Amino acid sequence: MCPVVEGYSFGMRISKAALLTGLLGLLLATVGCSQNVVGTALPDATRVPLTLSADEYGIVAGFDDAPSQIEIFTEPQCTHCRDLQSNFGEQLAYYIAVGELQVTYRPLTFIDDDYDGYSSKVANALFLAVEPVGDAAATGTQFQRLVEDLWVNQQTGGPAFTGDELRDMAIGAGIPASVADNIAGQRQIVDVADMENVNFELLFDIDSAQTGTPTVYDLEAGEKLDVYDDNWLDDLVQS
Repeated sequence: MCPVVEGYSFGMRISKAALLTGLLGLLLATVGCSQNVVGTALPDATRVPLTLSADEYGIVAGFDDAPSQIEIFTEPQCTHCRDLQSNFGEQLAYYIAVGELQVTYRPLTFIDDDYDGYSSKVANALFLAVEPVGDAAATGTQFQRLVEDLWVNQQTGGPAFTGDELRDMAIGAGIPASVADNIAGQRQIVDVADMENVNFELLFDIDSAQTGTPTVYDLEAGEKLDVYDDNWLDDLVQS
């Protein structure tokens, strides 16, 4: 887990030095081995929905009647969040595609020094992916693939992705070209400071003792899931 350092408050940014100090103090296990997805996804006869949450600071991928519904709190530079996508991204996309799972992504940017850094730009790109361009729109499954690509190709502490890099990953995820071009333009579409405050408050309410990312919250059961259990996702969907 990438912990939010004690003393973090709304509107206050954490220095990388302070963050690294906090991280070194917490030796946490990484996400376990990847799981094989059994079966074949059904054809996308009905477009998998992609929309904003009611508060507009989460991105919802999947059908509203999916029996399993979760929130994923994630930071674009968090290495444990990268492990989560590397190990479970394919499964997440599969279960979203077949209507078994709805995922609400809630980005956080606490590793940035300010609200225009690497994590903020990736978070903004996610919200641009939701915006239709004419008749073209991304699906929930395509969005999940984009999230996986962004996190697996994470450059923690490095330069932010360029517009061309964002476009290439969006196209690779199957997102329509006009939407990918919109993402590449990097127009500011979300108030990152407000997004951070809302999503951090929700995260803190879930676990005030170990507040960090990735946190996966089961909306149906009202409980935090143990993503360091190799079978957490299969167990959730099959329960």
